[in-house]
Amino acid sequence: MQSNEEQLTPPGRNSPRPRTTEERPPPEEIRSVSRHVRAVRDVLRPLLAPPRTERVPVMEALGRGLAETILAPMDLPPFDNSQMDGFAVRSQDLADGHGTLRVGAPGPAGAVPAPLTPGTAAPIMTGAMMPAGADAVIPIEWAVPPAFPTPGALTTVTLPPPTAGAFVRPRGSDVAAGDCALTCGTYLGPRQLGLLSALGVTEVLVHQKATVLLVTTGDEVVEPGERRTPGKINDANNTLLEASMREAGLIVVRAGIIRDSPDVLAEVLKRHAPHIDLVVTTGGVSKGAYEVVRQTMLDHPVEFSHVEIQPGGPQGLGSFDGIPVLAFPGNPVSCLISFEMFLRPLLGELFGTPTPRAAYRARLSQPLTSPPRKHQVRRGVLLPNGTVRLEGGEGSHLLGALARSDVLIHIPVGISELAEGEEVEIWVV
Repeated sequence: MQSNEEQLTPPGRNSPRPRTTEERPPPEEIRSVSRHVRAVRDVLRPLLAPPRTERVPVMEALGRGLAETILAPMDLPPFDNSQMDGFAVRSQDLADGHGTLRVGAPGPAGAVPAPLTPGTAAPIMTGAMMPAGADAVIPIEWAVPPAFPTPGALTTVTLPPPTAGAFVRPRGSDVAAGDCALTCGTYLGPRQLGLLSALGVTEVLVHQKATVLLVTTGDEVVEPGERRTPGKINDANNTLLEASMREAGLIVVRAGIIRDSPDVLAEVLKRHAPHIDLVVTTGGVSKGAYEVVRQTMLDHPVEFSHVEIQPGGPQGLGSFDGIPVLAFPGNPVSCLISFEMFLRPLLGELFGTPTPRAAYRARLSQPLTSPPRKHQVRRGVLLPNGTVRLEGGEGSHLLGALARSDVLIHIPVGISELAEGEEVEIWVV
């Protein structure tokens, strides 16, 4: 005969342990978005203590967060050089108007030119070092004749009067030696790596990539490509979140799909704990009687709350055996919005990668409604005329609309409706 506990176990579950009256938690806290962000920051901050860094060649630093401040070891440009193809001159030689000067020795790029003799103009190429004594460059098209003379020919050129410093790039005018070139925490993209190379820097200190264990739960979920029987759905969360996390600079370990068994989930977490920095789960966080993530975390400091956001309200946050845990809802759009709102921005803040989402103001191409007590995040498309169109409805299962969208539309708490033409904040995704 089955015990009372066995009789309470619903069919199709892997024997989760139902809570007794004594185990039931107090009513859930309702949190604002900003308060939950602060709570997630507190949970993630230990990942920086002690700092885990590595020194890598510049090209291997692409997409990483800089873990040191770079002081320029040299001036950029390293010498005064010409901004144009033209003639290097002494401005005082032409101070009285157009004048004719003798053509001096040319100054090719990559060579140290001879000092400029008074009364002469030296042919010079873009980027070439300015000859000593020259203080201006006159573009070739302003010269008469508008061409360089044949090398070695004794000739003259007529030029207009220049202003001292015209078309000259002064030494250190971009970055001076000793200046801060890049601050600690900078995201290292192609532009930043280009600066490092120009400064002669070959290696940089970066934050090590954090490793996240990604866990999707649910008896109803099957891996794409597996035989799908009635009542089952193909898993999208693993792919959706792994792609997002890898794009954000994380190393992702997929635990696969964990059935609704607290014992199985706990064993998976314990097995991976020594090798990971963070756990992200999807599903099993709502208020049902048999939510596997809630059941697994009964003996661990993980709080479950409801955040004032739609979609993505149910959230879990804490640690399992000392490893930070973020428990996201199971619907695909909900888990992605949770990542975008609560994890991705803080990764950039703590580790310098990824870069923040570009945020703009745009006008709605249609009216919308929103629950006034929640921060609603809708999916949308930015149109060529600069307005934004809603894509799909409010549902957290609408993957087709999510795939077609290119912006997230934010409607803050306190707003219940907006008319066509009103402004909203959008994030480009």
